[in-house]
Amino acid sequence: MQVVRIQSDMNQDPSFVLLDNTGQPVSIVSAFLCYLSSRNCSPNTIRSYAYDLLHFMTFLHEHRLSYEAFTPATSLSFLEYLGHVPSRRRVQQGNESGQFLSAPTINRIFATVSSFYEYLIISEQFTQRENPIHMVEDHATARVSERHRPFMGHASRQRPMRRIVHVKTAERLPRPMTEEQITALLHSLTCGRDRAMLWLMLQGGLRPGEVLNLHLDDIQYGRRRVIIRYRTDHPRGVRTKSRRERMVDLREPEALQALSNYVMYERPREAESSLVFLVGGNGKHRCEPLSYHALVKLFARHCQRLGIREPWVTPHALRHTHATRMWEGGMRELSLQKRLGHASPESTRLYTQVSDETVVMEYQRAIGQEDQN
Repeated sequence: MQVVRIQSDMNQDPSFVLLDNTGQPVSIVSAFLCYLSSRNCSPNTIRSYAYDLLHFMTFLHEHRLSYEAFTPATSLSFLEYLGHVPSRRRVQQGNESGQFLSAPTINRIFATVSSFYEYLIISEQFTQRENPIHMVEDHATARVSERHRPFMGHASRQRPMRRIVHVKTAERLPRPMTEEQITALLHSLTCGRDRAMLWLMLQGGLRPGEVLNLHLDDIQYGRRRVIIRYRTDHPRGVRTKSRRERMVDLREPEALQALSNYVMYERPREAESSLVFLVGGNGKHRCEPLSYHALVKLFARHCQRLGIREPWVTPHALRHTHATRMWEGGMRELSLQKRLGHASPESTRLYTQVSDETVVMEYQRAIGQEDQN
């Protein structure tokens, strides 16, 4: 079996299809992927679902089962099967050998299979009334920090759920870049465009896709903020991840000043596109919108030159740095969630961990050695 990418028109999003061992599309999976497309899911989401279902359909084929015969008991065998599936990545977080699927990947596959069966139940293509991937209330996830309480409190009917069959994962800390790394990186930039993009991610917490999708009319210099809009029409296929449009204030001067300098003095004046960040220089691609690959490549090149290149040091690490700074500066969890554009507080909670420096400071204060250094 294999997943095939189909690009019928350059102006349309690609589609994906799962082919069986005879080269024919798996009809039930194709219908599910079309359902996701009709829900306006991003191509990256549909692609991930297709590859997750590739593992599921391969398991059913090897065990001579149909999707109708999949039961909660069978899910235990599926869990064991996934633990021995080779990983396509050379390095996998939390898996030093990198040979097999990581725990987060396995849990994501189970989530995909669960969504697949929810679709089958809704479309009346599954005779069983219950989803074979059982779920229960997750009381641990329901707990929130003291700095944020839901408006409805315990009166809310929404309850976080978790799947009974899952793999335990390590609770990882965010990896913000150090002050030395950021200073060295910013001083190494000679291009005003690159400096403006990095400042927006560092002081605004913007995602790389949100930076590349900025338009000139999204910048409000007088109010010192930018508007992040949901867009899917970037000529190079760059998308904004969140569907929640928001306003991001830029009260620190560097980001807005760098953005203004680029627009005024460096951005190609003859450009017809209203996108802010374009290809400069005198080459054939001048005035074209900057791609996500180009942003990642230039970031990696500068980090490599400075000797700070690590797998986790990516443009997104600047957003991690911003979020960590805001939390340690006293921003409430709910406010940070809104500023970052997270749909769920679970995504924001990654940045609400207490730093090692804070632990040391609190420890020294507790034993009366706060001023010894």
